[in-house]
Amino acid sequence: MNKELTRKRLQKRHDRHVSRAKAGAKVSEPDVRTPEQIEAAREASRPAASRMKDPNAHYTSPSVRNKGGGATKSPQKTGD
Repeated sequence: MNKELTRKRLQKRHDRHVSRAKAGAKVSEPDVRTPEQIEAAREASRPAASRMKDPNAHYTSPSVRNKGGGATKSPQKTGD
């Protein structure tokens, strides 16, 4: 009898959990953009390197990481 009560309690808990998860699930909305808008968004999301020759590109300079400054070397210590 005790196992039966435990099973019922767990089943109720599971059912509540599933119903809450279903209630909170988001349904994705369809993409209502025009093909031109989609193409423009793809072009805008491409990396700046592919648009280096484009004078109308937003980011025509290389990123800061590519400047090559790097870490400076410390002077070598003498073995005294």
